[in-house]
Amino acid sequence: MTHVRTYLDWNATAPLHPAARDAFLRALDLTGNPSSVHGEGRAAKAAMENARRQVAALFHAEASHVTFTSGATEAANLALTPDFRMGRTPLAIGHLYVSAIEHPAVREGGRFPKDRVSEIPVTSDGIVDLDALSAALAAHDAGVGLPMVAIMLANNETGIVQPIKEAARIVHAKGGIMVADAVQAAARLDIDIAALDADFLIVSSHKIGGPRGVGALVSRGEILMPKPLIHGGGQEKGHRSGTENLAAIIGFGAAAENARNDMTERRARIGALRDRLESGMRTAADDVVIHGAGIERICNTVFFTLPGLKAETGQIAFDLEGVALSAGAACSSGKVGESHVLTAMGRDPRLGALRISLGPATTEADIDHALAAFAKIAGRRKPAGQAA
Repeated sequence: MTHVRTYLDWNATAPLHPAARDAFLRALDLTGNPSSVHGEGRAAKAAMENARRQVAALFHAEASHVTFTSGATEAANLALTPDFRMGRTPLAIGHLYVSAIEHPAVREGGRFPKDRVSEIPVTSDGIVDLDALSAALAAHDAGVGLPMVAIMLANNETGIVQPIKEAARIVHAKGGIMVADAVQAAARLDIDIAALDADFLIVSSHKIGGPRGVGALVSRGEILMPKPLIHGGGQEKGHRSGTENLAAIIGFGAAAENARNDMTERRARIGALRDRLESGMRTAADDVVIHGAGIERICNTVFFTLPGLKAETGQIAFDLEGVALSAGAACSSGKVGESHVLTAMGRDPRLGALRISLGPATTEADIDHALAAFAKIAGRRKPAGQAA
């Protein structure tokens, strides 16, 4: 009998969508370099610009405001820099403020020196503390340059949605720049960069069913832009040099277009599966703690602690039961460590937590399998006071 596997780690990476795979494979037959002026080059350029429009549409942005990168980490490092320009005029950014629950790609501060990066705390509910943000910006020294604030739209571990629009209002009142990490929110929320009042969005292809190794920095306009991270031939309007990863970009575009189709219905279906999963987990173990329950979250994420079960032990146990999930974020080369998100929320990170994340291909049978595994693992826990 074939061993059944259930993939419930969509926040780490989404399986490649068939439309993205097909687009990627067709793009491999495009001979030209998008920077070449001959017919083959123009054909490659046209295909790339179509993908740029598709990605822009997912965020209600202008195509000319999309800069392709090698992924969200590069996009973050491109955006997070003290060196900006307003048109051709240099513009200094004096300090970077990041929320305490950011992905390491943002939390590390990009190109800012460590002494010019400060953390903004979150509440016990896992929501960025807007009063603390206001206080930090009130104390900001405008003499060293403008403030920049980076906050994720949806947390990659808890799924909790952050108040980007309200934060942007505070930031812009101080003349600052608002950067939003939209990696986990893309295709799970209807994102309009102008409505959010964000200046930049960090986005990733493989989180929405596109190829790995490509992402983008989406800007609100073209006047205010960061100093390039990668210099060379001046591709991407000079914002990111290097011959574009054409096949991956075209696959990214196809994934973005697919993500826009039936988004409302898809979110409702995934949300219903997530609710059924959480209900079943509570029935199987009434002491399970679901972090962020009762708070606005993206529809697909369950971040939970099962008392008496260490995160690493739980991850292995689920894997042995044929269920792929993760212990927090999949961003540390396979390491299972304490969650900085739980720490920021004032919870004991030593308790550990596991993350289940669903996707468009998740089925009722997948939920049944996950619940059966959960019940079995919960039933094997050591009594309170004994080591797990």
